[in-house]
Amino acid sequence: MKTHLFRSLSVTLLIAGGGLAWLVSDGEAVEPLFGFGACETCAEENDKEDDEENCSWGPDPCEPRGTLFQWSYGTSFGGGPDLDEPLITDRPDFTESSVTVGRGVAQLEMGYSYTYDSEAGGRTKSHSYPELLLRYGILAEWLELRVGWSYAEETTNTFAQGSEDLYLGFKIALTPQEGILPEMALIPQMTVPSGSAAFTANETLPGVNWVYGWEINDCISTGGSSQLNKAIDGTTSNEYYEFAQSWTIAYSLTDRLGAYTEWFAFIPSGADTERNKHFFNGGFTFLVNNDLQLDAFAGLGLNRNAEDYFVGTGVSKRF
Repeated sequence: MKTHLFRSLSVTLLIAGGGLAWLVSDGEAVEPLFGFGACETCAEENDKEDDEENCSWGPDPCEPRGTLFQWSYGTSFGGGPDLDEPLITDRPDFTESSVTVGRGVAQLEMGYSYTYDSEAGGRTKSHSYPELLLRYGILAEWLELRVGWSYAEETTNTFAQGSEDLYLGFKIALTPQEGILPEMALIPQMTVPSGSAAFTANETLPGVNWVYGWEINDCISTGGSSQLNKAIDGTTSNEYYEFAQSWTIAYSLTDRLGAYTEWFAFIPSGADTERNKHFFNGGFTFLVNNDLQLDAFAGLGLNRNAEDYFVGTGVSKRF
């Protein structure tokens, strides 16, 4: 993407502490606004030494930007997807990753879950599969399209089965980690009424998910997510807003084997019958190769309103 400007124009625009930059000097663009496009030189008329002096404080103009913003301008320009490293998945924990898959890269994540809950009114057994999540990088390294779908079976006093509502969203990689400042991403998301009668909400339910994380060392990383989503009361079918919070700790046990422990909760606001639910879960991941990962997990409810326990397994593949 080439920008044509008047030769006499010299403009520098810095946004969010220099995270999003557009630098033009003598009519030549140094850094594309969205971090993708044709490679520009800093100053064709200067010698190599002058070029290095003029450009060393900024990102490499020939490298696509991995995150939309940077915490500081001129200190680090890392972050974003790395196809030479093992894939980073959004499963099996509740907390999404804060990294996108990369422009032009597709990642397919799927699995199966079994949930059991016993109450005074009876027992509920649920099966969910294939819990499909397709992640595809579009336009830039820091932006991905997300499409999710699953099929459910539920048995209480009666048996119900059918498709769940379609999930749609975008993940925007905001910042890389810089010291104690976290790696972050924002996920605008929604479900659309496309499921069967037993499982559809019958309306579009928008929401947003803010994800953040830190790599502590080569063996331990930690992070969390804060969500706010529109929801439907399961008894009265009235609308309310639900806040979801999570915190996870991931452990690298070997080069291929990983593990995690996590707490997450759903906190309704304005619901007629829905109440707070708290959960604890943990699991393992096994890296078959850099582009293929297997996982297994189990969890339990921490209060009376939460389901008693759940277990599941899954697979993720990067293309």
